[in-house]
Amino acid sequence: MAARDTFAAVVSFVAYGLLLALVWVRLAAPDVALTEAAIGSGVTGGLLLAASTRLRRTETPAAREKPGATLRLAAAILCTLASAGLAAIVLLLPEPAPTLAPQAAANLAATGLGNPVTAVLMAYRAIDTLLETVVLLLALVGTWSLAPDRFWGGSPGPRHHADPDGVLTFVAQLLVPIGILVGIHIFWVGSVAPGGEFQGATILAAMWILAMMAGLVGAPSVSRRWLRLVLVAGPAVFISIGLAGFAMASAFLAYPESHPKLLILTIEVPVTLSIATTLALLVAGPPERGAQQ
Repeated sequence: MAARDTFAAVVSFVAYGLLLALVWVRLAAPDVALTEAAIGSGVTGGLLLAASTRLRRTETPAAREKPGATLRLAAAILCTLASAGLAAIVLLLPEPAPTLAPQAAANLAATGLGNPVTAVLMAYRAIDTLLETVVLLLALVGTWSLAPDRFWGGSPGPRHHADPDGVLTFVAQLLVPIGILVGIHIFWVGSVAPGGEFQGATILAAMWILAMMAGLVGAPSVSRRWLRLVLVAGPAVFISIGLAGFAMASAFLAYPESHPKLLILTIEVPVTLSIATTLALLVAGPPERGAQQ
């Protein structure tokens, strides 16, 4: 918040996120730590770096501007009130604090999942998870809408031409296959151990971004039908199974007692692919060249 240079601010944000991930590990919350490292400081840090690069031309004139004393005093007062409010929320909680953890743990076996975090996200808070996938898709559509009309339907980002004998190409050829296996593993073990679709999808997206940066693959045109099908497959399957819950268990996104785990995995596979594709294209940015370039 105090840095005047956007690049320094982004680097500090990424470092802060990695430190938070270590804090979550120490608090025995590895799922949250994985999410913070992958999405909080990883993908978000990449997006902020891209934004910082685009702001370079306007950053120098803006740096000369200094807010007035009234604005600075108002900002200080609002920050103080926000900090005091958060502290009051934490310190004034009733004893014992209200929680649904015992009820969730008691019914964990009904989901067929061994990881309580995944069970909560895909069963008790499934609507939240569904909305998160939809929000990502809407964010991508908003990013694409920033493209000039002549590039609409084209390929996002510039075409990368890395040295075929360079370090970046070597690292990509070495790391991408390993990273894909790690991403699939993180996704698959999410039902019984720390991990899940968001963490695994972020790793898969990072591998795709690395391959594009090294020039091993090109960014696909946003008008490709297969690409759009992959993007909407996750939310579409999620909503379809949610609607089927009315017939199977008399509620939206309710799973029948006979095979809840199978339905959850049926949701998670396309959701993982959709999230990975969406995150990679978000980092790539809006279309900057025609489909045939």
